[in-house]
Amino acid sequence: MKKFHFRLATLMRVREATRDECRAQLAEALRVQAALDDQAQELERTMREARESHRTPRGEVNVDRLMDAERYEIILLVERKKLEAQQESVSKEVEKRRQALVWADQDVRVLERLRENETVRWRQSAEREAMQQLDELAGRNRPQEVFP
Repeated sequence: MKKFHFRLATLMRVREATRDECRAQLAEALRVQAALDDQAQELERTMREARESHRTPRGEVNVDRLMDAERYEIILLVERKKLEAQQESVSKEVEKRRQALVWADQDVRVLERLRENETVRWRQSAEREAMQQLDELAGRNRPQEVFP
């Protein structure tokens, strides 16, 4: 009996490779998103520390120091706005890549179902052929009846 061969095996390998590439791209986007989240947390911590340091004056009030602290806080706010814009952009990219992965995975599953259906049909056909061969052999080996 000959071996089953899925006629769309090459297409399936291409779609699996596409799905794997989509998976890798999504993983990269998620890593970038996690790095931006870490930066945002660090920036928030830095902003809290900066606010606390210039709000608790010790002894004399140093106007230059307060001005520097205010400038630093403004710089940090600008940094936060940039970071928020980057996070939004990356978030959209993550969603786009996630959707591409869903579509690629659906493409692969369609071919997998098709392969399963063809495998079942091939087995049924092979079993029918085997039964026909057995029936033929059984018919040949049966002795001929002689009529009187």
